[in-house]
Amino acid sequence: VSLINMAGLLGVMLVSVLAFIFGILGIIMAIFKVNIFKFMRYIQKEVLVVFATSSSESALAPLMRRLEAAGLNKATTGLVIPTGYSFNLDSTNIYLALSVIFISQAFNIPLSLEQQLFIIVILMITSKGAVGVTGSGFIVLAGTLGAMGGVIPVVTVAVLLGVDKFMSEMRAVGNLCGNAVAAVVVAIWDKKIDMEQFKYALDNPDKIESAIGKSMS
Repeated sequence: VSLINMAGLLGVMLVSVLAFIFGILGIIMAIFKVNIFKFMRYIQKEVLVVFATSSSESALAPLMRRLEAAGLNKATTGLVIPTGYSFNLDSTNIYLALSVIFISQAFNIPLSLEQQLFIIVILMITSKGAVGVTGSGFIVLAGTLGAMGGVIPVVTVAVLLGVDKFMSEMRAVGNLCGNAVAAVVVAIWDKKIDMEQFKYALDNPDKIESAIGKSMS
């Protein structure tokens, strides 16, 4: 597998995650009259922490504090965010799907329509068991291939070792954004959010950052 192919995989992963965040999540937020770009600017500090550590777990508590400072009910964030870290891992599913397709193409292993549908079902299940730490997706991928009955040999995952760190960074950021949006949507749906405070927070992220810093000092 050439470096060009590896770079292509990273490029597709990047485009997929960006499309998920600003496309899918953006549409969902637009339905609830929230600007996804303002929201991403508001949680940018947590996004940078996750990108640097390749782990969404590192921003769990800071994200909850930031959402609560924006007017979300504490009980809502306390339920949705931790639960989402186990069951709302959309970018992990993207990572696993792209990895399986890349491996099948790299080793010239054709997959029938039935096998592709079976892979989708397996990925929807196995992605729920991937914790938000570096390398977890790689282990889950190996387990997924094993569950496919040898259609794609498990040893083939070794070709992804060189780029797994970079894919983990993108995967973790996507998962973080997905969980943050889920918390906002649930809060709005259940009317467990102060919308005036929320809009103020999105328009004045620096002031909220100062308030959070003072509360922790």
